[in-house]
Amino acid sequence: MTVRVGVIGTGMIGQDHIRRLTDVVTGAAVTAVTDLDAARAAEVAARVGATALPTGADLINSPEVDAVLVTSWGPTHAEHVLNAIAAGKPVFCEKPLATTAEDCLRVVEAEQAHGRRLVQVGFMRRFDAGYRQMKEVLASGSLGTPLIVHCAHRNPTVPDAYHSAMAAQDTAVHEIDVLRWLLDDEIVSAQVITPRATSKRFAHLKDPQILLFETAGGVRIDLEVFVNCQYGYDIQCEAVGEEGLVRLPDPAAVAVRTAGRHSTAVLQDWKARFAEAFDTEFREWVGAVAVGTEPTGPSAWDGYAATVITDAAVRSLQTDGTVVTVGMKPRPAFYGGTA
Repeated sequence: MTVRVGVIGTGMIGQDHIRRLTDVVTGAAVTAVTDLDAARAAEVAARVGATALPTGADLINSPEVDAVLVTSWGPTHAEHVLNAIAAGKPVFCEKPLATTAEDCLRVVEAEQAHGRRLVQVGFMRRFDAGYRQMKEVLASGSLGTPLIVHCAHRNPTVPDAYHSAMAAQDTAVHEIDVLRWLLDDEIVSAQVITPRATSKRFAHLKDPQILLFETAGGVRIDLEVFVNCQYGYDIQCEAVGEEGLVRLPDPAAVAVRTAGRHSTAVLQDWKARFAEAFDTEFREWVGAVAVGTEPTGPSAWDGYAATVITDAAVRSLQTDGTVVTVGMKPRPAFYGGTA
């Protein structure tokens, strides 16, 4: 079957996913869109042969929509996801699932009341080939018990609107999700340390930041978030076990030797770095919707966990590096597993 997808939010990420569903993923068609900017929604709809609808509720309840993609402004996510659950329609929600832990729990409770998983949250790193290879190595036990994880998340620059809490909420949140999944372990505490600040930042921004986490199993994680590194978009991850380590590979790039130098290019943005992961993410989601199975990607519970952990990190930042305990609710059996 062709999965008819309705898209709520036609901004940059919404349009990129519409392109993906239209031009890259087979078995999907974008049949309806909506946006607060009605003119933009109409323009996007005309481009892909979809219908522009007035509101998210109209789109979710449309008989021409089998599944919902939420790419609107973060504070609206919970409302749209809850409406999709009430309509019994699968819903893919870009992160965050909601901007508060309370709203995330409302989604979790609604989904449990529905009786089966409908929600997938857009943490795409679980679909990256390098991270999946790391997961296989760690799960095999060949490195022994994991002990330490070292990570870095670097951007060349960020706009003036980027503020210090976003280092956890918008940037580190991707590592938080993928590390819970890689280790199959839960993060129980967070601490944020601010070293000497780069002169390349806007004055209001604390950059770089070092985020320190501990898991229930005792793994220690250090994550450097440096969003004005100047040289490129650089994602690093290394897990150290009792008998060896596994490192995330850099993206494949040709090596150039000229003028006495040996160099490879560094990617400049997240779109290029994770393009294949986004494609795989949507192929697998559309495939699950088409055959009526539950999504296998990050769940509503994962969305809740990420929000609670980033909340703890922000509290640490705001209290000069205090170690903050993550106040996570017990994981319901409905969501299975550890992370």
